[in-house]
Amino acid sequence: MVLRLRIILFGVLIVLVFMFIGSCRKTGLWLVREDVPMHADAMILLMGPFPERVLQVADLYHEGITDNLIIVYESMGAYQALEERGATIIRTTEQARDAAVALGMPDSCITMLPGDARSTLDEALAVCDYLAMQPGLDTLILVSSPAHMRRAYMIFKTVLKKANLNTYVGCSPSKYSSFNPDRWWRRKEDIQSVLSELIKILNFKIIEQGKALVSN
Repeated sequence: MVLRLRIILFGVLIVLVFMFIGSCRKTGLWLVREDVPMHADAMILLMGPFPERVLQVADLYHEGITDNLIIVYESMGAYQALEERGATIIRTTEQARDAAVALGMPDSCITMLPGDARSTLDEALAVCDYLAMQPGLDTLILVSSPAHMRRAYMIFKTVLKKANLNTYVGCSPSKYSSFNPDRWWRRKEDIQSVLSELIKILNFKIIEQGKALVSN
C-alpha cells in the first residue's frame, strides 16, 4: 500500500514537472512576438541593449524591407550636469545611430526624435506625435530584444489606437540576442529578462496604460 502510494505520488510529481516546463516554454515564446511585413514605411529602434538591436535594423535595411529608421532620444539622467562640468559623452541614441550608419544605412534615412524617453511608453508617445504629422507612414516595424517585443507591441498599439492612427505595427525581435525562449529558465540572465518583462507588462496594464490614454 505504501509502495503504491509512493509510485502514485512520484507519477503526479512527474506530471507536474512536465506541466511546469510546458508552461515556462509557452511564457517565453509568448513574450517573443514576431511579425515582419514584406515592406514597411519605417522601423523603430527601441532603446536598450542597442548592439543586438542595431544589427537587426541593419539586416532589415539590407533586405529591402524598409529604408527609414526612427530613433527617439532617450533620457541620459545627469547628462546635462556632466556637460555643464565640461565632460562630453556620446549619448546612447547617437551611438546607435552611428552604428547603423557604420553598418551601411545612410544617415539621411535616420530620423532622430526628441523625447528624453525614460520608457517604452515615452518612445511610443514621441513616435505617435511624429506620425500625426506624417500621414504617409502607416506601416511600422518595432525592433527590439526578443523578450521585450510583446510589451513593446502592447504599448505602441494602445497609444496609436487612442490617437486614432490606423497604423500597422510589426515586430522584429533581434536574432543576435542570446535569449532562449524555449529554455529561458536555464540561464540567470534569461530568468531575469522574463520576470522583468512580466512585471512590466503587469505595470503597464495597471498603471501606465492609464497614462497612455490620458497623454493622448
